[in-house]
Amino acid sequence: MPKIEVSPRFINISLNMSSKTLNIHYHALLIFLTITLSNTNIRTEGVIGINWGRENSQRLIPSMVVDLILQNRVPEARIYSDQTDLLKAFAGSGISLTIQIFDLELVGTPEAAKAWVQSRALWFTASNVRRVFIGRYVFFAGDAESQNSTINALFNTQEALNAAGYGDLIKATMPQPYQILKNITKPSEAEFQDWYKQDLLRFLSIIKANNAPYCLELFPMDTMMILNITDMGFVFPDNKSTHVVTDVNGAVYTDVFTFAYDAYAWALEKLGFQDLKIVVSLVGWPTDGYPGANVPNAERFYKAFLPLIASGKGTPKRPGNPIDAFVHSITDENKNPVAYPFGRHWGIYRSNGEPKYKIDLTGQGRDIFPVTAKGVMQMPRRWCVIDEKALAGNEKKLEFQHERACEQADCTSTFEGGSCSGLSPTQNVSYAFNMLFQSMFQEEDECYFHGLARVVTDNPSTGSCVFPVEVVKGAQENYAGDGAKENYFGDGNRTHEMNGLVFVILLSTLWALIYN
Repeated sequence: MPKIEVSPRFINISLNMSSKTLNIHYHALLIFLTITLSNTNIRTEGVIGINWGRENSQRLIPSMVVDLILQNRVPEARIYSDQTDLLKAFAGSGISLTIQIFDLELVGTPEAAKAWVQSRALWFTASNVRRVFIGRYVFFAGDAESQNSTINALFNTQEALNAAGYGDLIKATMPQPYQILKNITKPSEAEFQDWYKQDLLRFLSIIKANNAPYCLELFPMDTMMILNITDMGFVFPDNKSTHVVTDVNGAVYTDVFTFAYDAYAWALEKLGFQDLKIVVSLVGWPTDGYPGANVPNAERFYKAFLPLIASGKGTPKRPGNPIDAFVHSITDENKNPVAYPFGRHWGIYRSNGEPKYKIDLTGQGRDIFPVTAKGVMQMPRRWCVIDEKALAGNEKKLEFQHERACEQADCTSTFEGGSCSGLSPTQNVSYAFNMLFQSMFQEEDECYFHGLARVVTDNPSTGSCVFPVEVVKGAQENYAGDGAKENYFGDGNRTHEMNGLVFVILLSTLWALIYN
């Protein structure tokens, strides 16, 4: 069972917060501790955490998110920011927190790093910060200058933490994607690419010296594409795949996760870093925007994956070695890059705080929905759709307005394989109009579209396609934050810097092979 500590300093800090926020966290924390500690027959070895990205038009307020994490009994969380308003939201919760710095100037020199540590020191203990991620996918980008500056920033950050007395508790590291390995057919063949190896060795030496983990970010379908494996079953760790990989020492792999994890274990061992802890800082399954990105597949993936993590049984390469893994993510993020349409649909929750599918975040494999967010207020049940009376002779204008709506709002559910991909042309336009209307909090002027649209109260949803009604603007607390560069690479999916068109073409080919 994960060790849960509630420091007296949490209580002192949280007493200075508003009584409303304190009550929410206090009662949720009591529920979290009572349920967790009372289940003495449940022994969770691997830690299941959750990521919270905020690249969306409608955001749950931070206190609600912390409450959700506590009530779902998730002991660790990651935010893609170091904003003080978010750190404040986690104060007193007892949740172990990972934060991230994208703006390297904040820690680009030893002096800057010391200043940054001082500016966040109040929250390190109060908000239970345990890791600081620096930058994003620096070895994948292939920029030697960027690699050097990011590693310098990492070193500066850890040195500043050590000097301030936080080094034993807070570890700085850099998350990396699977793609930085050479092409392989078996995990034991894995090696890092040669062209960045010197910088990589420097990075590994820093984290080893400070007992920090190596953090792997894994997109299962992405990894399948890289490995050129077309058996859909190999994506799911439920031992139903007909594709089996055998390796040295009798190792057998029937799923992409254990394959990728052990590939990294082998690659690190070949460089002399076999003792480094590997944390899976991101793993997820999207529910829309692409063939195969749907609720049944998300449920199937997590139904097998989370008990694997909780079991602590490890992998063939590292048997009995518990794995910490962070589910991505709490909510959808409709401002993520459109080049990866499914990248806007990683969320377990809709923007209104309702769960999309069943998932047991404790890793027990129960057939349950996660807790629904409390206190979310939705806008009135109104939708913006085409005014069919105004269509005659306005085809060109309609096409332009449709494109404009999709440029400003999220139309990825209408992409091939998405939940709304079967709409008629007229319904497609109505969907786009409504998405923009909702993202602008139902402002009347946003349902004009040069006289081609109107507001209705009859729900235009059809089949699997939901025309949403979003949450009220009042729930957008802490939207702008304190100016931290949260969106340095986009604060949600933060997809790697592969050319978007190339990625989509390759993944389209893979899905075609799988489903035909």
